[in-house]
Amino acid sequence: MKSLALNILDIVQNSIRARANEITIRITESSEEDIYTIEIRDNGSGIPDGIIDNVTDPFVTTRTTRKIGMGLPLLRHHAELTGGSLKIKSKEGMGTEIKATFSFRHLDRQPLGDITGVLKIIIAANPGIDFIYNHLTDKGEYSFSTRETKEYLETDSLYENSLLDDIAGMIGENLKGIGATGFDYRGNV
Repeated sequence: MKSLALNILDIVQNSIRARANEITIRITESSEEDIYTIEIRDNGSGIPDGIIDNVTDPFVTTRTTRKIGMGLPLLRHHAELTGGSLKIKSKEGMGTEIKATFSFRHLDRQPLGDITGVLKIIIAANPGIDFIYNHLTDKGEYSFSTRETKEYLETDSLYENSLLDDIAGMIGENLKGIGATGFDYRGNV
């Protein structure tokens, strides 16, 4: 995968398949502390005890449609390239937490990429799931919640395309405002 946003999309898809109805994505970046973390938490069905220790093996997957699962192995590989790590906590029936840690300044750390586009896709495709996005930098913090946005707009759905465009634009502008690095929104990095 060419960007961390695509890794995030893949992991979120795992959460959706695990029947999560709340998924939190948190990115923390600090050039001062030389750390970049991606955390994804869900309240889905969790990873079965029998495979939790092997989920970063590309040939271990719970999917029946294919025999290879590349999301977690690739995320782990990209984290380790920078001297970082991947940690997974999961409990059946309770959900899963994934935390990938990277060196912020390392040459091999991928750019975040089109996180606004990824958020737009997952919001549009999954109206029954509450998504929380939190991004923290040395300059500030930004949070977005589909539940809070629906309440504010007094609507049950954020599916309308022009509304999704506005949400993606708002997220992009707020990420620029806190100095988020390596993200791409409409050609801007």
